[in-house]
Amino acid sequence: MLYISGIHALNLPCNLLTCGDWHTLGINWENIVLLESNDSIFLDYGIEKNRTIPFHRGKYNVANHIRALLDLLAEGKYSIAQGMKEDYICNDIYTEEIFQKVSLMQELDNWPNIDRFMEREYGIEWTEFNLS
Repeated sequence: MLYISGIHALNLPCNLLTCGDWHTLGINWENIVLLESNDSIFLDYGIEKNRTIPFHRGKYNVANHIRALLDLLAEGKYSIAQGMKEDYICNDIYTEEIFQKVSLMQELDNWPNIDRFMEREYGIEWTEFNLS
């Protein structure tokens, strides 16, 4: 399934109790990149269907904030994902779910970078999760 992810998805409200981003008007909505869910280890997880997006007609599939951040990590776009815990998620009720999903990326070539990113974002919580 084709869907919108990354910074564009972070700038759209989703069905989670998360903050997302707030630069909606500062985003270039003309060049939206669509990802294919079957190309990801997460498949259709976290994709909301039939959503409207700014400056476009029709309905689109859009990653929720967690999925958008997972995609950014998988793509190695850490600078965009920076602030994941405090700025974009802003809700500890999702921490365990996020940790479980991030752990699925251990086989990716960029896992050491993902692991370091998570350690910077979540600190001791991530370290303790990895030790369990």
